[in-house]
Amino acid sequence: MKKHAMDARQAYLDRVEPHSITLLHAGEAPHKSLDQYYHFSVNRNFFYLTGLDAPKLILMLVKGEKKHQTYLFLERNTDFIIKWEGARLEKEEAHQQSGIELKDMRYLDEFEALFNQMMNYARSPFGTVPKTLYLDLYHVNANTKPKALSTFQTVVAHYPELTQKNANEALAYLRMFKSPEELDRLKEAIAITQAGLDQVLSTLRSRDNEHQIEAEFNYGITLAGAQGNAFDTIAASGANATVLHYHHNNQPLPKDGLLLLDLGASKENYAADISRTYPISGVFTDRQKAIYEAVLDVNKRTIERVKPGVTWAELNAFAKEALAQHAVALKLIDKEEDILEVYYHSIGHFLGLDVHDVGLYHLPLQAGMVLTIEPGLYVSKEGIGIRIEDDVLVTETGVENLSRNLIKDVADIEKALQ
Repeated sequence: MKKHAMDARQAYLDRVEPHSITLLHAGEAPHKSLDQYYHFSVNRNFFYLTGLDAPKLILMLVKGEKKHQTYLFLERNTDFIIKWEGARLEKEEAHQQSGIELKDMRYLDEFEALFNQMMNYARSPFGTVPKTLYLDLYHVNANTKPKALSTFQTVVAHYPELTQKNANEALAYLRMFKSPEELDRLKEAIAITQAGLDQVLSTLRSRDNEHQIEAEFNYGITLAGAQGNAFDTIAASGANATVLHYHHNNQPLPKDGLLLLDLGASKENYAADISRTYPISGVFTDRQKAIYEAVLDVNKRTIERVKPGVTWAELNAFAKEALAQHAVALKLIDKEEDILEVYYHSIGHFLGLDVHDVGLYHLPLQAGMVLTIEPGLYVSKEGIGIRIEDDVLVTETGVENLSRNLIKDVADIEKALQ
């Protein structure tokens, strides 16, 4: 990811104001209980610009009028850290992975002094001091403050002359367009997800609980080299599949029901996001097959419509109308206007370092974007929930289905389950 990170930093600096400093933190594992911590997951914007997956690091990007500078701050290794937790990232290794010059590597305890130098008219290497501070100001919700404000509270408090701006404005745009290195990781994540689904297909008929299905998927992707799950697996059988974000995965499998799987492997922080629906008995009933074929038809036809210039609104409208027509024909609803009773989400989202990746949904699709296409029908009164989701790449001339090798036709599914 070295070339990608170097190109991404340059592209980012091209989009932000001159006389600015950008600060991004890699994050650290939050406390769980007593002496236990949750698994570390790197801040995705930090990773996008560095390719480094390690805690506590700080990236500083300084943009002058003509001169740019990149600094990386690392944690010092100590005998205690090395013996108890393993050695932290060293400068040479960080240089090899990120492309940041060795001379621009510092330790965390040097951060405040260097920042103060940047803000000192007499000592600043840029001849003037920055006027704008870019931070990752993502809000989880309206009642929480951005994490960056506490991480960099000393800077925010001590330099009120800096105008704060949100680095996400530039990063959300840039992250929509996947580099060749990013596409390689996404394809690997999808291939690993396929291995997990193959494991599920080979064992489904001998299993009797949702948690066993989740275990089979985890087994398959772990053997195939996954970094882990891109998100919490949904293994929803019967009526559970009508709950979009069902997560309990602990109910008995109804032998004559369907199993909806929404899952994905992670590879070097890039996420796959796939949904498939299988008959637990190995064979669809006539009613299940009819509803399944309706969803599959909309899945395939919507994918065919993906191309540069098409908007999300157009894709959503097409899928909603097509599903409504099927739903009326199947007598799931009385009229097309009632489609929200059986289909209550959008047709998809951007995909990348996050499952629901950052991006600007008002923009028409452009080459290099990766998105999901995931129509569904959810019939509570019949205990049927069906979703079929693929990961697709917008190309210069149309679309490439990156998950095309993951079977979804009725005949192929039934054959795999025999």
